[in-house]
Amino acid sequence: MVFRWKRFPWEVSRAATVWFKSGDRKFFRQKLLVVAAVVLCALPAWPQQASKDLGDSSIEDLMNMQVTSVSKKEQKLSRTAAAIFVITQEDIRRSGATNIPDLLRMVPGMDVAEINGSTWAVSARGFNGQFSNKLLVMIDGRIVYTPNFSGVYWDTMDFPLEDIERIEVIRGPGGSIWGANAVNGVVSIFTKKAADTRGALLTGGGGNVQQEFGLAQYGGAAGKTTDYRVYAKYFNQSDLPALDGGGGADGWHMLRTGFRTDSKLSANDTLSVEGSLYTGREGELGLTLPAITSPALVALPEEIDLDGGFLQATWNHNYANGSDSSLQVSDTRYRRDDPLEAESRNTFYFDYKYHFAWGDRQDFVTGMGYSFTTDQFGSSLTVGFDPASKSLQLFNAFVQDEIAVVPDRFYLTLGTKLEHNDYTGFEFMPTARAAWLPGKHQMFWAAISRALRTPSRNDTALFVNLGSTTEPDGTLVLTRFVGNPQFQDERLLAYEAGYRNSLSDNLSVDIAVYYNDYDNLQTIEPSGSFFENSPAPPHEVQTQTYRNLMYGGTHGVEMTANWKPTRRLTISPGYALEQLYMHTARSSLDTVTPAFVEDGTPHQSIQLRAHFEVRKGLEWNASAYFVDRLAHQGPTNDQVIPAYTRVDTGLTWKPTSVFSISVVGQNLQKDRHLEFEDFFGTLQSSQIKRGAYAKFTWQF
Repeated sequence: MVFRWKRFPWEVSRAATVWFKSGDRKFFRQKLLVVAAVVLCALPAWPQQASKDLGDSSIEDLMNMQVTSVSKKEQKLSRTAAAIFVITQEDIRRSGATNIPDLLRMVPGMDVAEINGSTWAVSARGFNGQFSNKLLVMIDGRIVYTPNFSGVYWDTMDFPLEDIERIEVIRGPGGSIWGANAVNGVVSIFTKKAADTRGALLTGGGGNVQQEFGLAQYGGAAGKTTDYRVYAKYFNQSDLPALDGGGGADGWHMLRTGFRTDSKLSANDTLSVEGSLYTGREGELGLTLPAITSPALVALPEEIDLDGGFLQATWNHNYANGSDSSLQVSDTRYRRDDPLEAESRNTFYFDYKYHFAWGDRQDFVTGMGYSFTTDQFGSSLTVGFDPASKSLQLFNAFVQDEIAVVPDRFYLTLGTKLEHNDYTGFEFMPTARAAWLPGKHQMFWAAISRALRTPSRNDTALFVNLGSTTEPDGTLVLTRFVGNPQFQDERLLAYEAGYRNSLSDNLSVDIAVYYNDYDNLQTIEPSGSFFENSPAPPHEVQTQTYRNLMYGGTHGVEMTANWKPTRRLTISPGYALEQLYMHTARSSLDTVTPAFVEDGTPHQSIQLRAHFEVRKGLEWNASAYFVDRLAHQGPTNDQVIPAYTRVDTGLTWKPTSVFSISVVGQNLQKDRHLEFEDFFGTLQSSQIKRGAYAKFTWQF
């Protein structure tokens, strides 16, 4: 069980740039508006470089796409020994999605559920929930998970989708390269280089859910060696219906500005610098305990202010002998404001990688990293942290060797990562991967890996008052969850295998199977009682805490295909089947968590996407996503979330090479449906409703 409170304002640090030197939110927003105004200035421009239409490429071209997330080096997709799915810029444009979580729905094996207007449950291969903690997410190599609950604030991942080059999604562990918390999957987002976004870009539109949205962006060159882009983005989203049919109080809006520069320092050196600032406000029906005498948490509407930003620099160097290195440094800070509890966090991240060949048959990648994060939490009668502020350090080093046992036919990859964290000390995460290419267009692969999920602040320091009861003798009893400072790593040993084949120029298939063996998983256990006088009235406190008393396994199969029956039509189906088995140790008294984990993930999911070129300048796109029912979602094990099918479709007309208009419908199959209700979470779910919007795009 994990608690996280979905809101936060931040603490100002003297290490921040001039943008962060004021703690006054009004001043912060004024500075954001200044940047937005700069972006909107009239500037001489040339057309933005159009994205390569991968839909017009052959299937073989797609299979030969270069990916980097599995080994921290470029590899052909057709030779990568992992279950990996690549979402291209064309996939993004054709999807009609307006956020990152909805894009991930197209990946077989990814579990994506919208809880309310600004909150999603996103995981890979099970263990889904409001606070999913076994999925690592990165943007241009910068890890964006929070040590608060070892997860991701998806509501702050709102940057221009037009600037994404690709999203590489690994289902399965990536701990040997990326370290702890890359347990069940890795999502790596790569943005376009500034040289690929020259010129001006304006988008805008609105609808019944996304009421207003817009993007203004300009890219150009500063001299002969540097390219840049700057942007401002805004959206305003309406409330979704609450479970009782009323307003869900979960409308929200956000303004974001950002930039990227890419410089060629020499023939062998490049430097990329990027950064972003955001500010916004979101609503929700949060769960609050208004008094010690309250029998349980109750839903109350809340408004949460959130601000944040990051600055990142990446230096790449190529050596004369063909080897290369990369050094990345970033500083990220955010603040989320909540009437119950506020959080601010600053994180410094350093990562170094060196890639070199040793002889004709061995290819090494090695490196090291360091992160330092510090937080500050507020507290209330309902929730808090003890201690309220803490600093954490993480040291790591890794090495990986790809051995060409039979060149162009059989490759063996061995590697491991060593990490030291402040909770459990030194940990190691090894992997062994094999790829066999019996022919030019097909490959078999297999892997065995160890991965860990390290403790978080929620695991070790959280306390939450959940409600009270009165005993027959009149004694008031308060139920409280408390963190466990002795909580240990959650562990995974994963076995995977897969097959890829380009059956023809028009058809390819990708199949992955897996078995995951988990140990030391989190349970909720009674931990004693005591009496306290404050706050009044005097009451007994019965506590529960987190322990590592659950174990189990999951197995499944994931399949995807790409088929081009004609030059104008592309069809992409996908399917995932998964089964989870959870057990507790004999000493455990937790009867809820195993059922929640087992049945909180759909056993089956199906994806079907289609793209059709009606005629030149006019295209139709459609997608359908079937998600199996979720059962035993509550403490009484009797709540069922029905299966649902989400249907999205859109029509795009491009009358000129620089202007297009799109009309998109979302969730068309049913007017309202429920996707997820996390009884271990901290907010009420909303019903996802049918929506539509119109959008224009102008590049010049």
